[in-house]
Amino acid sequence: MPKSSQPGAAAGTPSAKVVNLKSVARAGASPEILTLAAAGLGPVRPERFAERVYETLFHAIVEGRIAVGSKLPSENDLAALFDVSRPVVRQALDRLREDQMVESVRGSGTYVKEKPGLAAAPQDAEPETRIGHIMNGLELRLVIEPECAYMAALRRNAEDLDKMERLLEGFEQANAVGGIAHHFDFAFHEAIATATANMRFVQVMKTLEYDVSHAVNMLRHLMHIPPWKRSQDAMDEHRKIFELIREQDAEGARRAMRGHIENARTRMFNSRPGL
Repeated sequence: MPKSSQPGAAAGTPSAKVVNLKSVARAGASPEILTLAAAGLGPVRPERFAERVYETLFHAIVEGRIAVGSKLPSENDLAALFDVSRPVVRQALDRLREDQMVESVRGSGTYVKEKPGLAAAPQDAEPETRIGHIMNGLELRLVIEPECAYMAALRRNAEDLDKMERLLEGFEQANAVGGIAHHFDFAFHEAIATATANMRFVQVMKTLEYDVSHAVNMLRHLMHIPPWKRSQDAMDEHRKIFELIREQDAEGARRAMRGHIENARTRMFNSRPGL
């Protein structure tokens, strides 16, 4: 059965970074935007442009890569950085404003806000609602992803394996230098779904894209808890799942994926930084 491929290089890879820096520099960008480009923020995949720009900026803010009080680059500069149109950037900034992550000052620009306090939230039950949302997403992943790993081990081809390995390497390299890595993380899981040769699995996975990690990071941001950081254990688990899929050990891949999702749940809710 034919499988779809993802166009374009992932943001944060060396080649993407070089292209970004050159295109941004040609646009006569500010030093601030050049700093973000050098940190690995850049072009996003063709589908769901606004959501991907939003997610990348969101993670950069909650992880402290864009400091509280910082002025964001102009819409033109952000459009050049991510290689998208200004309306796409505007949609992403609108979502950040809705999340109370940034605020716009007329005639001045858009700034990263101080973390909002829970006491000021309009609904006292909001944290509980967010936790329920996170748990529901994890529950769905525990059902779907082990079976994806099982079928991927039976059906994967050389192209699938090559893509998984490239994503693992990008994830590990970005994490090693403190770069934005969440897009490599989920793209690896999506590549496993693609390897099943069943696009219905891919469609379900796309509905979960960034959903759990985004919800966790937002909750931790609201509660002033240090952001969740991926550990070496998590990367080792990814590598083990890949090896089992490559070896066509379907049962082993299923068990490893289930263990990975369960361990991710523990790591996400551990408030101690660096674990």
